[in-house]
Amino acid sequence: MAILLSCQSLSKSFGPRPLFESLTFGLAEGERTGLIGPNGTGKSTLLRILAGLDDPDGGLLSVRRGLRVGLLAQQDGASDDAGAGRSVREELAGALEGLGLPDYEADQRIEAGLLQAGFTNPERPVGELSGGWRKRLSILAQVAREPDLLLLDEPTNHLDLEGVLWLERFLSGLRFSFLVVTHDRRFLERVTNRVIELDKRYPEGHFSSVGNYSRFLENREALFSAQAAREDSVRNIVRGEIAWLRRGPKARTTKQQARIDRAGDLIGELAELKYRNAQGRAAEIDFSASQRRTKRLVETVAAAKSLGGRKLFGPLDLTLGPGDKLGLLGENGSGKTTLLKLLCGELAPDSGTVRQAEDLRVVTFDQQRGRLDLDLSLRAALCPIGDHVEYQGNRIHVRGWAARFLFRQEQLELPLRRLSGGEQSRVLIARLMLQPADLLLLDEPTNDLDLRSLEVLETSMLDFSGALVLVTHDRYLLDRVSQRLLALDGRGDAHFFADLSQWEAWRERQQEAGPAADPAAAAPAAANALSGKELKELRSMEARIHEAEARAEAVRLTLEDPEVATDAAELHRRQESLDAARAKISAMFARWEELDAKRG
Repeated sequence: MAILLSCQSLSKSFGPRPLFESLTFGLAEGERTGLIGPNGTGKSTLLRILAGLDDPDGGLLSVRRGLRVGLLAQQDGASDDAGAGRSVREELAGALEGLGLPDYEADQRIEAGLLQAGFTNPERPVGELSGGWRKRLSILAQVAREPDLLLLDEPTNHLDLEGVLWLERFLSGLRFSFLVVTHDRRFLERVTNRVIELDKRYPEGHFSSVGNYSRFLENREALFSAQAAREDSVRNIVRGEIAWLRRGPKARTTKQQARIDRAGDLIGELAELKYRNAQGRAAEIDFSASQRRTKRLVETVAAAKSLGGRKLFGPLDLTLGPGDKLGLLGENGSGKTTLLKLLCGELAPDSGTVRQAEDLRVVTFDQQRGRLDLDLSLRAALCPIGDHVEYQGNRIHVRGWAARFLFRQEQLELPLRRLSGGEQSRVLIARLMLQPADLLLLDEPTNDLDLRSLEVLETSMLDFSGALVLVTHDRYLLDRVSQRLLALDGRGDAHFFADLSQWEAWRERQQEAGPAADPAAAAPAAANALSGKELKELRSMEARIHEAEARAEAVRLTLEDPEVATDAAELHRRQESLDAARAKISAMFARWEELDAKRG
């Protein structure tokens, strides 16, 4: 595979603190790379360097001549208010300016992108879009430019579960390479064929593994096991060498001097191994339950709620008691946050009732971080009064409390606005932990948390003895923590599921049956120019396209087979099969549009 870019010994610091040092790796054609690592390791900074927007402090970045690189930053242009008055179509047209495309080709890219991304009203102002749809538009704007390499920084942020599933399908259909920074483990599993982790636990500051996320975990565990075994081995050797040195050997011979030098080298290697192996720390998260024994903490009976004349859900019957863990699903705007507000008593239902246990203690994690005063110092945010916090009957100094959440002592006087998104999330979690709760409502608590912190958060949720309601686009976490799922379908109905796979199967059936299941859709069709055979073809078209996309995805996965990674001829044959499958899908979409236009 041809190399797109390579970096040798890249280093970058933030003030006196190095983000990464001596970073060396390359990105090649056909690679779909996931970039992970703890918060503060410089993932976003590295993307800006690879995109040519920032310079490294040291090292060399070599880029293939004429390489076109696209970058989707965490805070992208479509997420601000600058272009709020432009339409969706105008936003896409603006993204293609400067490429020198003929008008017809630009129009083709725009129309194809609108269809792929699900924008049914291209003339809608960008300012009217939800955060999730703005994110889709930003991703689409970068993809429409068809770069050779696309860099995506947390593209799943602000997307609901439907949006993440769409993004998986969308990225899987791309013909060019991409590198994506994400903490979504299932997303990594499904879309990547290589994973790179930045972490000081590795001798070279990073670890690269070919294959999906599961393969990465296997390879990483093997590396850490070998590294830990090496530490034990070196420690035992060092003990013997230190004992020999204490006997006071005289360095009169070359042999004795060489052994003294070797002992010094081994002591240095042991110190390095101990440092690397100690880097696996994660924030210590442990939510406190009130230990209330009431069987019913909160209950809704035929509760219904509408917003702006649109029904969100209801009538809904729901009971939550100690130990219950409910996952909440739904598109952006389907009513998830509204339901959380009903459960905690901030809103009243339009009809039905919401009953809370007496003196119910509810703790809420706000996904917008609206409860943080960003002008406060980290010290004041973690410990508003004095220098100690009270946690589970113990007094803990603010420095120790900050260290528990991976904050350094020199950060204590920094204002919160100078902290990263992940660090602000850890501040919120630290504050929540000081409040014993009967009911814990977590609205997207995983945003910006690194993978190690996510693993600790997952364990804390499983151990929490109160009731818990979780809203998250992290499907791995949702499946692990939730005992059942409640899905709001955006049309006013709510459905319970045992797990995520059951919900996904139901969702696929709904999508496949959608066009034929709507009796109103058939009425105008009978009076138009479609023949009976064409009408039948139109009704089955969406399901057939889904099947064709699934077959194309199966063909794509064969390209990632390590058995053929070095067989150029076989890789070429499989790529041709994939191109043919995608061409068939394009033809089916064209036929669908033709039939739909003919129907009128």
